[in-house]
Amino acid sequence: MRLAAAFLAAAVAGFAHAVPHESAGAAAPRAARAPAQWRRQRIEPNVPYDGRFTFARIRYTVHGRSGWEFDYPAMERNLMAVTRELTTVRAHVEGSNVHALDDPALLHYPVAYLSEPGYWIPSDEEAAGLRAYLAKGGFLIVDDFMGREWANFEASMRKVLPSARIDRLDVSHPVFNSFFRVTSLDMPYPGRPRIRAEFLGIHEGNDPSRRLMVVINYNNDIGDYMEWSGEGWWPVNVTNDAYKLAVNYLVYGLTH
Repeated sequence: MRLAAAFLAAAVAGFAHAVPHESAGAAAPRAARAPAQWRRQRIEPNVPYDGRFTFARIRYTVHGRSGWEFDYPAMERNLMAVTRELTTVRAHVEGSNVHALDDPALLHYPVAYLSEPGYWIPSDEEAAGLRAYLAKGGFLIVDDFMGREWANFEASMRKVLPSARIDRLDVSHPVFNSFFRVTSLDMPYPGRPRIRAEFLGIHEGNDPSRRLMVVINYNNDIGDYMEWSGEGWWPVNVTNDAYKLAVNYLVYGLTH
């Protein structure tokens, strides 16, 4: 683990494939970047299923503001490259998948990523699809939202799992020790240091001793840290923390 952690600082720059960005400064909030550009984001063809690990991102209908595609595809490219180099996971690096929650093909992929859930409003079919995905062993990473966006996320998740309890997670939870030994969860939101990350989750049967089905990065955006890891936007130590969390999530999802 010590060797892997030391390697991360060099890896994040060497593996970055981030697309060119506009001239906003590093501290510019997400809203200052051009959402219309992301709405026109070209979605690459999905990687055909072959049993290897493929990063799966959730696509949802946009109601007003977009968000599900933020950091795509640079974030997954960088994360998969780091995952390939540091773990024994046979990951697709040059491709990734995008699925709707009611797409049966999503069930091929044990880990899924949902971005900007503050603007996610699932249909009945999508809610049922996510409910089935979680019940069959799927692991959902929720990322990139803050503040009052919580209300919409919680309402949408209640539609999926009406009786679910959302637990606050501390550093002793196994998800933070599945590959890297994370010793602190003190982490700022990108560009907004006064906003500090909170980590929450939903356990199978509302029992913290059982499988974690959903990990929730609230007041945080590890995807943004990873997307721009080779561009010098964010401090290396915090970017490394984002990679450690993400790799831990992947390994936990594959082993639980």
